[in-house]
Amino acid sequence: MESFFDSSQLQDSQAHKSEIIEKWASENDTSSLIRQHISLQQLHQNYAIKRPANQLETSKTNENYEFVLDIDVKKKNGRPLFQTHEKTIYAAEWLSTSFKRPDIVILKIDGIQARKEASFYLHLSHHPNIVHTFGFVLDSNCHHCQDSIMLLQEYASLGSLYELLQERNINFDEKILIEIFLQIIDAMIYLTKNNIVHGDLACRNILVFHFDTTNPKKTLVKLTDFGLSQYNQFDSCASNFAQSTSSIIPIRYAAPEIFVSSNTMSSYSEKSDIYSMGVLMWEAYSRGAIPWSNILDDQNVIRHVKNGNVLSRPPNCSEQYWTIILKTWS
Repeated sequence: MESFFDSSQLQDSQAHKSEIIEKWASENDTSSLIRQHISLQQLHQNYAIKRPANQLETSKTNENYEFVLDIDVKKKNGRPLFQTHEKTIYAAEWLSTSFKRPDIVILKIDGIQARKEASFYLHLSHHPNIVHTFGFVLDSNCHHCQDSIMLLQEYASLGSLYELLQERNINFDEKILIEIFLQIIDAMIYLTKNNIVHGDLACRNILVFHFDTTNPKKTLVKLTDFGLSQYNQFDSCASNFAQSTSSIIPIRYAAPEIFVSSNTMSSYSEKSDIYSMGVLMWEAYSRGAIPWSNILDDQNVIRHVKNGNVLSRPPNCSEQYWTIILKTWS
């Protein structure tokens, strides 16, 4: 990772660590890759890598704690709303406030990737279809939390899209589903403009804030969970960074190229997100069904997808939108 904080570029268009390329160019007067004449005057910083890397490094050491636990906000009593090995979501409430504020949760992220994921939440927070993060929360009583981050976020009272699909024993009107898809796509376009790949699109990672069966425009969903996200421009230049990302693959939502590459994380791209978007749409039409539920073994799912097989059309999906879903897998 260290090399990407001091990355440079020569006329061979490849990224190199500055001190290494300076030494090579001064001794050999050629590019280390294309063997053509090159000079130190042509050396310049590779800002496509340097800027995002510096942002990540800054987020590691200079958190600006906007809130203090048990002074500004507190966890509500009871069990966490959600808990895995690396993430816990607590219901929370504001303290010392004289005016109405939005309902909130505290997201606690553990592990070496915590600050990276937190930086994505904060960077993308202002889009209307991405979960809003208010800022960092300081727990002054926790003296062993170096690899933990707490964020204050808005609370989605209706839970995830997956939960909504499972709980409502009805087939949603297609107009409602299309409105949901359009909002998710709008969020994904925003990620693309910021050179970010989500890497884990699924109904479980879509939060539902408003839902109206009679008026689709009153429905509001937001994208969440950036645990597998990464900067797209790192893919071809920074394999070390990519390999440091969690190696967990959402197999039943992943594009075929994810299973082909020896460097799994570097295979994630805008295209692989589009593929996963198609699976998400299939899942929503199928009322939260597990993709490839007829295949129990994930390894068999991988073989099936690599061989070019696709999911079957849900009965309630119109021909018009099924054609669109198929295009996401082509």
